[in-house]
Amino acid sequence: MRQSSELFGKVIAFLNRLAARPVMVEENRLSIRFMNGSRIVSLPGKEGTIRGFSGAALIVEDEAARVPDALYRAVRPMLAVSSGSLMLLSTPFGKRGHFFEEWTHGGTAWERVQVAATQCPRIPGEFLEEEKKALGPWWYGQEYECQFSDTESSVFSYDLIQSAISPDVAALEISKENAFNVEKIHQHDTTEFIRPNSRNGYRFA
Repeated sequence: MRQSSELFGKVIAFLNRLAARPVMVEENRLSIRFMNGSRIVSLPGKEGTIRGFSGAALIVEDEAARVPDALYRAVRPMLAVSSGSLMLLSTPFGKRGHFFEEWTHGGTAWERVQVAATQCPRIPGEFLEEEKKALGPWWYGQEYECQFSDTESSVFSYDLIQSAISPDVAALEISKENAFNVEKIHQHDTTEFIRPNSRNGYRFA
Protein backbone atom coordinates (compact mmCIF):
# COMPACT_ATOMS: atom_id res chain seq x y z
CA MET A 1 0.00 0.00 0.00
CA ARG A 2 2.87 2.37 0.78
CA GLN A 3 4.36 1.91 -2.69
CA SER A 4 0.93 2.41 -4.27
CA SER A 5 0.62 5.73 -2.46
CA GLU A 6 4.11 6.78 -3.52
CA LEU A 7 3.41 5.95 -7.16
CA PHE A 8 0.07 7.74 -7.05
CA GLY A 9 1.79 10.83 -5.66
CA LYS A 10 4.03 10.86 -8.73
CA VAL A 11 0.97 10.62 -10.97
CA ILE A 12 -0.54 13.69 -9.30
CA ALA A 13 2.75 15.56 -9.68
CA PHE A 14 2.82 14.83 -13.42
CA LEU A 15 -0.80 15.95 -13.80
CA ASN A 16 -0.05 19.23 -12.04
CA ARG A 17 2.76 19.93 -14.50
CA LEU A 18 0.48 19.67 -17.55
CA ALA A 19 -0.29 22.98 -19.28
CA ALA A 20 -3.84 21.83 -20.01
CA ARG A 21 -4.67 19.85 -16.88
CA PRO A 22 -7.73 17.59 -17.36
CA VAL A 23 -10.72 18.35 -15.17
CA MET A 24 -11.11 15.93 -12.26
CA VAL A 25 -14.56 15.11 -10.92
CA GLU A 26 -13.44 12.69 -8.20
CA GLU A 27 -10.18 12.22 -6.31
CA ASN A 28 -9.46 9.64 -3.63
CA ARG A 29 -6.32 8.47 -1.91
CA LEU A 30 -5.41 6.04 -4.71
CA SER A 31 -7.66 6.96 -7.65
CA ILE A 32 -8.77 9.85 -9.85
CA ARG A 33 -11.77 10.13 -12.16
CA PHE A 34 -11.86 12.72 -14.96
CA MET A 35 -14.75 14.51 -16.63
CA ASN A 36 -14.44 12.37 -19.77
CA GLY A 37 -15.05 9.21 -17.71
CA SER A 38 -11.49 7.93 -17.68
CA ARG A 39 -9.70 7.26 -14.41
CA ILE A 40 -6.32 6.40 -12.93
CA VAL A 41 -6.14 3.78 -10.17
CA SER A 42 -3.03 2.80 -8.19
CA LEU A 43 -3.18 -0.72 -6.74
CA PRO A 44 -0.89 -2.76 -4.45
CA GLY A 45 1.09 -5.62 -5.94
CA LYS A 46 -1.08 -8.48 -4.74
CA GLU A 47 -2.89 -10.79 -7.13
CA GLY A 48 -5.88 -11.20 -4.82
CA THR A 49 -6.63 -7.47 -4.59
CA ILE A 50 -6.47 -6.39 -8.24
CA ARG A 51 -9.08 -8.71 -9.76
CA GLY A 52 -12.39 -7.29 -10.96
CA PHE A 53 -10.99 -4.54 -13.17
CA SER A 54 -11.59 -4.72 -16.93
CA GLY A 55 -11.42 -2.61 -20.06
CA ALA A 56 -8.13 -0.98 -19.09
CA ALA A 57 -6.59 1.32 -21.71
CA LEU A 58 -3.15 1.13 -20.09
CA ILE A 59 -1.68 -0.99 -17.31
CA VAL A 60 1.66 0.09 -15.85
CA GLU A 61 3.44 -2.51 -13.73
CA ASP A 62 6.07 -0.72 -11.65
CA GLU A 63 9.11 -2.61 -10.31
CA ALA A 64 7.99 -5.48 -12.54
CA ALA A 65 11.00 -7.69 -11.81
CA ARG A 66 9.81 -8.00 -8.21
CA VAL A 67 6.11 -8.41 -8.98
CA PRO A 68 4.86 -12.01 -8.53
CA ASP A 69 4.19 -13.88 -11.76
CA ALA A 70 0.67 -14.69 -10.53
CA LEU A 71 -0.19 -10.99 -10.50
CA TYR A 72 1.20 -10.53 -14.01
CA ARG A 73 -1.00 -13.37 -15.26
CA ALA A 74 -4.00 -11.83 -13.48
CA VAL A 75 -3.70 -8.38 -15.11
CA ARG A 76 -3.27 -9.51 -18.72
CA PRO A 77 -6.96 -10.49 -19.19
CA MET A 78 -7.94 -6.92 -18.26
CA LEU A 79 -6.77 -5.88 -21.74
CA ALA A 80 -8.74 -8.51 -23.64
CA VAL A 81 -11.65 -6.27 -24.72
CA SER A 82 -10.01 -2.85 -24.70
CA SER A 83 -6.95 -3.87 -26.76
CA GLY A 84 -5.05 -1.70 -24.29
CA SER A 85 -1.33 -1.51 -23.63
CA LEU A 86 0.82 -3.07 -20.93
CA MET A 87 4.04 -1.45 -19.69
CA LEU A 88 6.57 -3.19 -17.45
CA LEU A 89 8.91 -0.76 -15.67
CA SER A 90 11.80 -2.11 -13.64
CA THR A 91 15.45 -2.60 -12.95
CA PRO A 92 16.45 -6.27 -13.36
CA PHE A 93 16.31 -8.69 -10.45
CA GLY A 94 18.14 -11.79 -11.61
CA LYS A 95 17.45 -14.07 -14.56
CA ARG A 96 13.98 -15.11 -13.42
CA GLY A 97 10.35 -14.09 -13.50
CA HIS A 98 8.07 -12.67 -16.17
CA PHE A 99 10.00 -9.41 -16.59
CA PHE A 100 13.17 -11.30 -17.52
CA GLU A 101 11.28 -13.77 -19.71
CA GLU A 102 9.42 -11.07 -21.66
CA TRP A 103 12.56 -8.96 -22.08
CA THR A 104 14.61 -11.95 -23.24
CA HIS A 105 12.10 -14.17 -25.02
CA GLY A 106 9.03 -11.96 -25.53
CA GLY A 107 9.67 -11.47 -29.23
CA THR A 108 8.39 -8.59 -31.33
CA ALA A 109 5.22 -8.14 -29.25
CA TRP A 110 7.23 -5.87 -26.94
CA GLU A 111 9.01 -2.57 -27.46
CA ARG A 112 12.11 -2.52 -25.26
CA VAL A 113 13.63 0.68 -23.91
CA GLN A 114 16.83 0.42 -21.87
CA VAL A 115 18.39 3.41 -20.09
CA ALA A 116 21.45 2.90 -17.92
CA ALA A 117 22.24 5.31 -15.11
CA THR A 118 25.22 6.64 -17.06
CA GLN A 119 22.77 7.88 -19.71
CA CYS A 120 20.79 9.95 -17.20
CA PRO A 121 22.15 13.52 -17.01
CA ARG A 122 20.62 14.04 -13.56
CA ILE A 123 22.90 11.43 -11.94
CA PRO A 124 26.46 12.66 -11.28
CA GLY A 125 29.28 10.41 -12.44
CA GLU A 126 30.99 10.78 -9.05
CA PHE A 127 27.95 9.29 -7.35
CA LEU A 128 27.99 6.27 -9.67
CA GLU A 129 31.67 5.66 -8.99
CA GLU A 130 30.99 5.64 -5.26
CA GLU A 131 28.06 3.26 -5.76
CA LYS A 132 30.20 0.90 -7.81
CA LYS A 133 32.70 0.67 -4.96
CA ALA A 134 30.04 0.37 -2.26
CA LEU A 135 27.75 -2.18 -3.92
CA GLY A 136 30.15 -4.35 -5.89
CA PRO A 137 29.74 -5.44 -9.52
CA TRP A 138 26.67 -7.69 -9.06
CA TRP A 139 24.39 -5.18 -7.33
CA TYR A 140 25.75 -2.20 -9.24
CA GLY A 141 25.24 -3.88 -12.60
CA GLN A 142 21.68 -4.76 -11.67
CA GLU A 143 20.66 -1.44 -10.12
CA TYR A 144 22.46 0.98 -12.43
CA GLU A 145 23.43 -0.78 -15.67
CA CYS A 146 20.26 -2.76 -16.45
CA GLN A 147 22.09 -6.08 -16.29
CA PHE A 148 20.25 -9.37 -15.79
CA SER A 149 22.66 -11.32 -13.58
CA ASP A 150 22.44 -14.76 -12.03
CA THR A 151 21.56 -14.71 -8.35
CA GLU A 152 24.60 -14.74 -6.07
CA SER A 153 23.49 -18.02 -4.48
CA SER A 154 23.14 -19.89 -7.79
CA VAL A 155 25.23 -23.06 -8.05
CA PHE A 156 24.70 -23.27 -11.81
CA SER A 157 24.28 -20.21 -14.01
CA TYR A 158 21.12 -19.66 -16.06
CA ASP A 159 23.09 -19.84 -19.31
CA LEU A 160 24.74 -23.11 -18.28
CA ILE A 161 21.36 -24.69 -17.48
CA GLN A 162 19.89 -23.50 -20.78
CA SER A 163 22.85 -24.92 -22.71
CA ALA A 164 22.21 -28.33 -21.13
CA ILE A 165 18.59 -28.46 -22.31
CA SER A 166 17.88 -30.16 -25.63
CA PRO A 167 14.47 -30.61 -27.31
CA ASP A 168 15.88 -33.71 -29.03
CA VAL A 169 16.10 -35.73 -25.81
CA ALA A 170 12.98 -37.79 -25.14
CA ALA A 171 11.26 -37.35 -21.79
CA LEU A 172 11.68 -40.15 -19.24
CA GLU A 173 8.50 -42.21 -19.08
CA ILE A 174 7.52 -43.81 -15.79
CA SER A 175 5.31 -46.90 -15.55
CA LYS A 176 4.23 -49.21 -12.74
CA GLU A 177 6.88 -51.70 -13.81
CA ASN A 178 9.51 -48.96 -13.87
CA ALA A 179 8.71 -46.92 -10.79
CA PHE A 180 10.69 -44.42 -8.79
CA ASN A 181 11.91 -45.35 -5.35
CA VAL A 182 12.96 -42.15 -3.70
CA GLU A 183 15.20 -42.73 -0.74
CA LYS A 184 16.73 -40.17 1.54
CA ILE A 185 20.38 -41.05 1.92
CA HIS A 186 22.63 -39.17 4.29
CA GLN A 187 26.15 -38.99 2.91
CA HIS A 188 29.11 -36.73 3.33
CA ASP A 189 29.03 -36.22 -0.43
CA THR A 190 25.90 -34.13 -1.17
CA THR A 191 26.00 -34.79 -4.92
CA GLU A 192 22.70 -36.19 -6.20
CA PHE A 193 22.29 -38.38 -9.23
CA ILE A 194 19.83 -40.96 -10.56
CA ARG A 195 20.67 -44.62 -11.09
CA PRO A 196 18.82 -47.91 -11.69
CA ASN A 197 17.99 -49.98 -8.63
CA SER A 198 17.65 -53.73 -8.28
CA ARG A 199 13.88 -53.71 -8.97
CA ASN A 200 14.03 -52.25 -12.47
CA GLY A 201 13.12 -48.86 -11.09
CA TYR A 202 15.20 -45.85 -10.22
CA ARG A 203 16.34 -44.19 -7.10
CA PHE A 204 17.98 -40.91 -6.18
CA ALA A 205 21.33 -41.10 -4.40
